[in-house]
This record gives sequence, C-alpha cells and structure tokens, in this order.
Amino acid sequence: MAGKLLVGVAIQGRDANDAIDQIARAERAGIDAAWATMGGAGGTDLLVTFGAALVRTERIVLGTSIVHTWAKRPLAYAQEAAALAQLGPGRFRLGLGATTAPMAARQYGVEHRKPLTQLREYIAAIRTLLRDGQIDYQGDMVQVRARLAGAPLEVPVMGSAVQPGAYEMCGEFADGAISWMCPLSYLVDVAAPAVRRGAERAGREAPPIVAHVPVALTTDRDEARARARQQLAMYGQVPNYQKMFALAGHQVAAAGDYSDDLLDDLVVSGTEAEVAAALRRRIEAGVEVLAQPLAPAPTEGQAEHLAAVFAAVGAAARG
Repeated sequence: MAGKLLVGVAIQGRDANDAIDQIARAERAGIDAAWATMGGAGGTDLLVTFGAALVRTERIVLGTSIVHTWAKRPLAYAQEAAALAQLGPGRFRLGLGATTAPMAARQYGVEHRKPLTQLREYIAAIRTLLRDGQIDYQGDMVQVRARLAGAPLEVPVMGSAVQPGAYEMCGEFADGAISWMCPLSYLVDVAAPAVRRGAERAGREAPPIVAHVPVALTTDRDEARARARQQLAMYGQVPNYQKMFALAGHQVAAAGDYSDDLLDDLVVSGTEAEVAAALRRRIEAGVEVLAQPLAPAPTEGQAEHLAAVFAAVGAAARG
C-alpha cells in the first residue's frame, strides 16, 4: 500500500484474543489498518499479539500507536519488528513514543529526560538496524552495537507527535508522525508544515501524518461530547497537550475541562454515512486516519457501536 493514505481504526481489546478478533473483524470490514496502544491487548504484550494477528489475517496493516521507548531497548524492538515483518511482509508499522513524565516515573521508574532526543535516537537506531542489519551507534540517550539477521526489512518506524518540534523531528528522521488528540485544523496548519520543514532539511519527501480521530456513532452531539470528556479526560490535564490545544486556538480550563469548540474540532460523530464522509475529508486534507471508537456505556450496546464504527471506517477506506 505504498503511497496510499490509509484509513485505520484503534483496537481496544479486553485481552489478546479479543484484540485479535477485533483485528480480523476490521479486515473483514474493509479497513486498511488496525492500530493499538500498549494497552490495546488488555495489557498483554502488544507485539506478541500482533504476531498472532498477522498469521490470522491476510491484508490489514498493523501499527503500534504507540509503544514506549522506555519499555525496551532499540535492539529488542528491532528484533520484534523483524519477526513481524517476516510473518506479514509489508504489513507492520512500528510507532514509538516517549510517553509523559508522570507515566515514565510511575510505570518505568525513570526520569523523563530529553524525551524528544531519546525518541529521535530510538528511531534512528531501529531504522538503521532494519535497513542495514548492523549498527554501531553512540548517542546521548541510546548506545547500541549489534547485528540483525534478515535485513533489509520493510518496516516503517514512526514517532508520536504533539508539539511542532516533534512533527519536525519526524519529518526529518522518521517514516511518519502519529498524532494524538490533535484537531484537524492543527494538523493542517501547524503539524503538516512542521513535517515538511523537517523533510526538506533531510532532503526527502515528507512522510505521512497519522491523525488520531475520536469517533462516536451518535447524532446527539452533546452525547458525543460527553463520551469524549469522560474517555479522553486525562489529556486535558497534561501540559504538553494543553500547549498544543492553545496553538490550535482552543483553551483548556485549569482542571483539564474541554470546551465544546475544541471537541467539535476533534471528535467526529453522526450516522455511519456522516462519519465515513468526515473521515474521508481528513484523507482529502492529506492525513491518514486512526479512528478511535468512543463507545457508549456498557449497558447501551458497546458491541453494536463497535460494529457500526468498523462499518463507517471501512466505508471511508473504500472511498
């Protein structure tokens, strides 16, 4: 699918088996790509789960959105990516990010020092291993001397991005930038120019931006906003995201509360046809789509909502 802007969906499995089932259902719905965070397989190892999913499916592209740099060393990620590339040639993308300072301290017991430098060095080291099969790299945050069997391997290595500097870094060093909670106006007016600046500095074509898009299958706009406020609340309390929202022209209250205008710029809702059309508009704006279902309460038909979201995302993928 080289050169195509993919339409994908976020997988949020209860466990590894549920995640694999969702990926298979996404493929049957005609969706181009399935993405997952580190918790996307119920807290089990995401890349192991992806290996099983690649064997079970035939076409769908799988991507991490994201796995944390702090969780493993570059060689370990390169080895796992190599195995996935062999199980599903051309069907795996490795998305990396340095996570937030509170999570780095709580989950990994590390100081969140120079996160952008660390991400850049992880991307550089892993891309070199996958492309050349060997590396002797001494960076500020990453040191690795190793060989990797099977290279060259077709695995795009992408970085998470919220602030303009991260998008510029991805344009220069990565195979793509994965947004999170960035409104479309910000992606078009701020992120895309930053990616192009980085790519121009490296003398190469700008890589794609993957746009995280929260989706609610409901025609009640107030209900869609309520789901977003509940399920996405944590991001409004993180300074990095607050700065990004301000650059996008939206202020977030000190307590992290989102304004209606911000949510209307970020969240897609409506009927299946309306959601599919809104996702296609993002493709037409030059970004890929990573649709995240915002499910209703458990008693209100989560399974039906997920099926409807998959149908809408599949329709957007088919154009």
